[in-house]
Amino acid sequence: MASTPTGPRAVGEEVAGPFSWYRSFTPQGRRAFKGAFGGFALDSYDFQVLPLSMVAIAAYFSLTQAQAGLLTTVTLVMSAIGGILAGVLIDRVGRAKTLMITVGTYALFTVVCGFATSFPMLLVSRALQGIGFGGEWAAGAVLVAEYARSRYRGRALAFIQSSWAVGWGLAVIVSTVVMDNLDPAIAWRVMFWTGALPAVLVVYVRRKVRDAPEVTKRLAEKDARVPLSSIFRGALVRKTFFATLLATGVQGGYYTIATWLPTYLKTERGLTVVGTGGYLSVLITGAFCGYLTAGYVVDLLGRKKSFALFAVLSGGLLLAYINIPQGANSLLLVLGFPLGFCASAIFSGFGSYLAELYPNAVRGTGQSFTYNVGRAIGAFFPTSVGFAAGSAGVGGALIYGVMGYAVALVALLGLPETRGTELT
Repeated sequence: MASTPTGPRAVGEEVAGPFSWYRSFTPQGRRAFKGAFGGFALDSYDFQVLPLSMVAIAAYFSLTQAQAGLLTTVTLVMSAIGGILAGVLIDRVGRAKTLMITVGTYALFTVVCGFATSFPMLLVSRALQGIGFGGEWAAGAVLVAEYARSRYRGRALAFIQSSWAVGWGLAVIVSTVVMDNLDPAIAWRVMFWTGALPAVLVVYVRRKVRDAPEVTKRLAEKDARVPLSSIFRGALVRKTFFATLLATGVQGGYYTIATWLPTYLKTERGLTVVGTGGYLSVLITGAFCGYLTAGYVVDLLGRKKSFALFAVLSGGLLLAYINIPQGANSLLLVLGFPLGFCASAIFSGFGSYLAELYPNAVRGTGQSFTYNVGRAIGAFFPTSVGFAAGSAGVGGALIYGVMGYAVALVALLGLPETRGTELT
């Protein structure tokens, strides 16, 4: 079947310039890009509220490190359920509608977290937040992938991925201001209440964003719908297994860093709230640059080589970071930028790679299942840090993040290269 032109110009006509990937979109494609970018940025903001407030929350509820780690783990585990449900919705009711539903869900339960009166209530609220959190990325990524031309897809999806750093940075800024000016007992609640911000995006998506024309046409054909079990049949079962393993390793490594680095800097490096924010800003700046730069690497080297390159660099840099001697905190700033760069750059290939692994009818299901089930399994990496920190310290326990990147390298052995694939 011939590919469907997705840009405003004729197929084969060149679009010159550094932002040619964006100019190649149709006007509707650009609106889809803005909706997905905003959705993932606010997804990041709402997720990061917890790790940035973890010290205050742990003190308020008198939590152990294992309990603190469980708050992140339950979010990521429930994201698998949310991701599976959203994957089915993506292929049955559409990409844009699912994006709207998932954004509304995680915004609602982030606010509810701020009203928690006990640890069990906070745990349940985070679990429900995870359901919306799990499906948002896949909905937005598939939506944009189907508007993007194959030669630009890596870059377009990398820019979507970069919005995670935007949301993370915004959360750090707000957290620094709130935690430094309010009593910790109320500050963490205020942070969760600011999670209502994504509700504004729901209005934009509802009014402006539509699925790609070929998707809208397929959704109108009721008999074209296929069951979830389709991604476990024939040639797809191998892709599903190894893509899930890849997502497990990459996200296990990343969430270990994102969950425990703020606590590590405060408790084992002795940094203040403002000082921690400064060190994290270097990490986040590196992350943002990594997301954007990696999009070009993904299109140039291919999907598999890019994953392998950044997995090796991320694991090596994390190992170096946690072994910096006490009293040499300035080196944390030096390594913070490349660590943030590589640990985030590796994600830039997911949007295009997972979309290219699956056919149109199960693209949302396959992409959402592998990414979110991988995220749920990877969630046990930061939990392991919480349990191991008692004897090895947070810094020593961060070795679990290095192990995650090793798992990702193994997964690549079972997956094909997909660069240049047309999404028909």
